[in-house]
Amino acid sequence: MANIKQVESELVCIASFLAKEGKENELIEALYSLIEATHKEEGCIRYELNQAIEEPRRITFIEKWSNQKTFDEHCAMPYITDYFDNVRPALVESFDVSLHKEFIV
Repeated sequence: MANIKQVESELVCIASFLAKEGKENELIEALYSLIEATHKEEGCIRYELNQAIEEPRRITFIEKWSNQKTFDEHCAMPYITDYFDNVRPALVESFDVSLHKEFIV
């Protein structure tokens, strides 16, 4: 791994949500509503909403944070906890959140 380096402090989060049947648009709207406030958070480098081409019910955030602390602070924001506690159950069949370290050349 000659020139490949792992970014030590930054954190990448992939949050993938499978919408309940017929709830794709509502889920996209709910997740989209989180973007503006999240972009203003300290430590937010990337917060991007995507929809899978082959599986349109699969909606995914690709996130990049300056470090674990700023990601943890994001997760504790009232609009994020409200989404997970109150909005998600009605719209999401299943979800997965995984944390990653990025490799750069």
